[in-house]
Amino acid sequence: MPASLCLIIATFLWGSSFIALKYAIAIYDPALVIFLRMLTTLVLSLCLWRYVIRFEYLKGDWKYLVGMSLAEPCLYFLFEGHAMEYTSASQAGVIVSCLPIIIALLAFVLLKEHISKAIVVGFTLCIGGSILLTLLSPSTDQAPNPLLGNFLELMAMVCAAFYTVSIKHLANRYSPLTLIALQGISGSLFFAPFLFFIDLPSENQHDLTALMSILYLGSCVTLGGYGMYNYAISKVSVLTAAAYSNLIPIFTLILSAIILGEVLNVWQWLSIFVVFIGVMVSQRHQELVVDIPLSESGEDICADTSNLKSVPEASESKG
Repeated sequence: MPASLCLIIATFLWGSSFIALKYAIAIYDPALVIFLRMLTTLVLSLCLWRYVIRFEYLKGDWKYLVGMSLAEPCLYFLFEGHAMEYTSASQAGVIVSCLPIIIALLAFVLLKEHISKAIVVGFTLCIGGSILLTLLSPSTDQAPNPLLGNFLELMAMVCAAFYTVSIKHLANRYSPLTLIALQGISGSLFFAPFLFFIDLPSENQHDLTALMSILYLGSCVTLGGYGMYNYAISKVSVLTAAAYSNLIPIFTLILSAIILGEVLNVWQWLSIFVVFIGVMVSQRHQELVVDIPLSESGEDICADTSNLKSVPEASESKG
């Protein structure tokens, strides 16, 4: 399957996850929802064991594997699960639009990649728009505390950015299902202790819609969405994959209006517009040409400039 199609399907599934999560946490505690979600993913991964065991471990990979697992699903779902208690699905979807900018900044810190002025301006607009959205969003039944909810969702995006950078390092040696199975194991173990500190529902407190939402999150969103994303990121650059995350808030807003009946006021739409302007500005960023490796004597190994590897512009990477 083409990487672009995989990224489109993955972003649609992630956009729909806010709706399903909203239904689930309305009945069950977020810790229970995430635990059952990861347990569902783990069980399905074990059914596909012959694909899970396809990997080639290299020395030092454990640091990326542990960091990936801790960032997402553990901390990411912890932040996002509680964020959906305090903010609306549509507002959370808009915060997700900051993800490409955060990935660029994280790549600069961890990978020493160049950040242009466009990235800085875009980051400023995105964060400013997100803060404006938070301050101008009234408290409603869907968003009782948007300030706290949007902050938690932003922290979830930081975890998602770290996950993306880690996946890029691992995707060429580990099958998508291997990484998803590891997420299922780490997520189940991480959230299991939380069950001792929450009130578990009784038999007459279960809700079929909420249970189906959890099943959808564990199968379609985690297994399907992350599987396609992990496959696609092995074929394209990190910033190319991150650019497609701009589709998540669009899908979320559409689905929120259709399924949840959420309505945004004029000031909220203005804040969303500022965020999208920041995202578009950031896509003007161009990566530098990769430096030519030098020999021990300091001379260029490849004198022929045709061997230079360059990355296309972000605007071209959208397809």
